[in-house]
Amino acid sequence: MPVFGLQIPAGAFFAGLVFTVRNLLQDAAGSRTALIAVVAGAALSGLVASPHVALASAAAFATSETADFAVYTRLRRRRPVVAMALSDTVGLLLDSLVFLSLAFGSLSLFGGQVAGKAVTTVVAVSVLTCARAGRRAVTT
Repeated sequence: MPVFGLQIPAGAFFAGLVFTVRNLLQDAAGSRTALIAVVAGAALSGLVASPHVALASAAAFATSETADFAVYTRLRRRRPVVAMALSDTVGLLLDSLVFLSLAFGSLSLFGGQVAGKAVTTVVAVSVLTCARAGRRAVTT
């Protein structure tokens, strides 16, 4: 879909949400479960399209989610919202870079991919920030 001169695939909005959901899964169920989910997600993404695009999707998912996991794990104890925002940003940049390079051999759609994923990340992190603030206000 065209937005402000960028071509943003609808899937980019959902892909951006995956990073935040993986972070929440890690908090709720632990690092091991989150890593199992990354492996399962990469395998599933490999089943959804033509072999060439499926391989690019699986590689992008595995690379970006692993990087997101590493950043989030390192920062989440001290500043969970900042950790989520930074890890999601690293993940969405890598996801777009790896997928577009492998699937199409071009980064011409990079701006749209990043914009779609970034919008979802900003909304998700904002909602979580408000929810955590509301929870703190209720408990104090």
